[in-house]
Amino acid sequence: MAAEGPDLARRRFLTATTAVVGGVGGIMLAVPFIKMWLPSERAKAAGAPVEIDLSKLEAGQLLIQPWRGRPVYVFKRTEQMLETLAPEEPRLKDKDSKLSEQPAYASGRDRAIKPDVMVLLGVCTHLGCGPKLYAEPSPQDFDSAWKGGFFCPCHNSRFDLAGRVYSGSPAATNLTVPPYSYIDGDKKLLIGVDPTAGAA
Repeated sequence: MAAEGPDLARRRFLTATTAVVGGVGGIMLAVPFIKMWLPSERAKAAGAPVEIDLSKLEAGQLLIQPWRGRPVYVFKRTEQMLETLAPEEPRLKDKDSKLSEQPAYASGRDRAIKPDVMVLLGVCTHLGCGPKLYAEPSPQDFDSAWKGGFFCPCHNSRFDLAGRVYSGSPAATNLTVPPYSYIDGDKKLLIGVDPTAGAA
């Protein structure tokens, strides 16, 4: 009977040691397996918010910044450009942007947080081509009464300087306004972060 005491203690020690070693081994095996399911650094970067410095953006200038694999157009509008928006509305399909995609804070006539800075996805809402900016109000081959805006050369969709689509264009809706916010005293834009709800 006396010999059973040390044997029982040894058995408990071995059982506890085996359980600890097995648990540590299980965790070590699980970590790479779990990591395999997490997005890569490259994938996280592709969906991460993008910062744009506005300090060098001049009036009439278009800056193109990739975000989530698509181009974002950041365009500085002059007072004269903003004045063309209201008179063009009778020629537009969706002047109030009721059918189009944009955040609530960018739903007015100018479709922007600050009227002078336009932020759009540079993807035509027809078949995904890249519209080109024709900012100057001068007659064009595609529109003799052109007041400035975006023209998609793939299928001739036309958009005003707020990205609103003209009647007669193949595109059914306005260009998309992505989520964005201002940081650093309005000197920078953060694409992909909604100021009312955080990152999109």
